[in-house]
Amino acid sequence: MLKQISSVQQLIDIATQKDVPISQLILEYEQYVSDTNAETVLNHTRHILKTMYSAIEEGIHSKERSHTGLSGGDAYLYDKKGSLLEGVAAKALVNAIAASETNGRMGKIAACPTAGASGVTPGALFATADKLGKTHEDLVYPLLTASGIGVVINHRAFLAGALGGCQAEVGSAAAMTAGAIVELAGGSPRQVGQAAALAMKNLLGLPCDPVAGLVEVPCVKRNGMGALVALAAADLALAGVESTIPVDEVIDTMAKIGKDMPIGLKETATGGLAITPTALSLTEKILGS
Repeated sequence: MLKQISSVQQLIDIATQKDVPISQLILEYEQYVSDTNAETVLNHTRHILKTMYSAIEEGIHSKERSHTGLSGGDAYLYDKKGSLLEGVAAKALVNAIAASETNGRMGKIAACPTAGASGVTPGALFATADKLGKTHEDLVYPLLTASGIGVVINHRAFLAGALGGCQAEVGSAAAMTAGAIVELAGGSPRQVGQAAALAMKNLLGLPCDPVAGLVEVPCVKRNGMGALVALAAADLALAGVESTIPVDEVIDTMAKIGKDMPIGLKETATGGLAITPTALSLTEKILGS
């Protein structure tokens, strides 16, 4: 039974040697760290998926704005309009925005890996399932793979915007999601790692600069874009395209960039988009300061 995870390459090597998907290793790991059995872990994962799907459904069908008025209704608007993207990309985009808007309205979401990035995984994963004719049950094991990648990121870097900027939130979510999509589509453990690397490295340096310090602007739309990055990375990996920089080195680089980031770009609302004239006006209106 796997008792410690230190790298994605470790997961790839063991899974390849045993000829099992990465999710099987994560199932074993979760049993060990939670001191429970496989069925309990799987049922909990099913509960998370149900919560994710409910957040999407709530967001897509609601025109209601958040308490601050900063977000809400965009998923509904996009869903009703014809899309240039169409297909799985359009579905991933609207799903991700919908789930993130549910978060903005203080609805129930699954933090994956954080509330600020809660739309990326459900957005892309459920859209891909529809495309491939998969059921929600088929997503249980891929979501475990996503969580395994998240464990590695948390071990080698961080998942919080306050520590590493939005690259640590939406960037990590995109990497986790890309890996999950690859497994869902029947890709190899190596391709899971390549997808995670491709997704994260294309979101490196992304700051966390929320207007008024709230997880709404620009967070909601970043979730949508993160879902598209995850899809693109998974698609490239499944085609055999590889990242020149290995996934664990990409994660380590994210950590270094996060440590070098000015404090104003780490969820403090004192830099980036949060201090534009419009953002400052909105902040004063919302917070009265």
